[in-house]
Amino acid sequence: MKVGIVGLGLIGGSLGLDLRSRGLEVLGVSRRRSVCEIARDRGAVDEASVDLALLQKADVIFICTPLSAIAPTVQQLIPLVSSNTILTDVGSVKQSIAATCSKLSPNFVGGHPMAGTAEQGIEAAQANLFAGAPYVLTPTETTPATALKVVEDLVGLLDARLYICSPARHDRAVAFISHLPLFASAGLIQTCLRESDSEVLQLAQKLASSGFRDTSRIGGGNPELGVAIARHNRLELARSLRQYRQVLDTLIEEIEGENWDAIEQSLQENQGARPDFLN
Repeated sequence: MKVGIVGLGLIGGSLGLDLRSRGLEVLGVSRRRSVCEIARDRGAVDEASVDLALLQKADVIFICTPLSAIAPTVQQLIPLVSSNTILTDVGSVKQSIAATCSKLSPNFVGGHPMAGTAEQGIEAAQANLFAGAPYVLTPTETTPATALKVVEDLVGLLDARLYICSPARHDRAVAFISHLPLFASAGLIQTCLRESDSEVLQLAQKLASSGFRDTSRIGGGNPELGVAIARHNRLELARSLRQYRQVLDTLIEEIEGENWDAIEQSLQENQGARPDFLN
């Protein structure tokens, strides 16, 4: 089987390393020739090009571009590949992608590998990045069972934990455990920056340690990714943020009302529930 990858960054490069190590031929496409050369040198691809035409002979193509480029990439691929070619993506939002791409390609299978590192780019690609991590596939009612099975088998080669659900259910779930944390983290940084006393702000910056570093990490990340998530998962993100605001409002009332028992009960509930979210 020949596998194509569009976008040779952390995810695309890591996919290439794993799939090649399993004996598959991997063809990669990047916008930059320098990335193509690095991908070849690192063994992430057998061939690489800046031209999508390289993927004419691919049986399955993983689209590992930013969210906003997924649908345009599918549109560019359609005239180049066979009607039997299976297309799948790695985007973190699925409803808007599935709605568009399923109309463009009858063999489109939405996907979301939930793995990564703080580093980006082909230099950060690593073998076994997906081992043990969730990998969600989001077929629609029109997704062919044969196409879904092929992508399932490829995910199996990555040793990832496969989950299958609808695009809508995926977007609601990841809004809570991925998109809400990003914006809550961003809100934490913004809250600190709104301190009117410059000396207090400077002292806070000097005193910030592991707790602040951990909770602010994703909020201080790539702005382009945050905007794309907000744009493509607008309704579910807003819904989760409203629920979060309600919880914060309750906490404020309990603190101002000196309701320490209620706060302790809430924190005990959190302590017991947190392991359920950590695999």
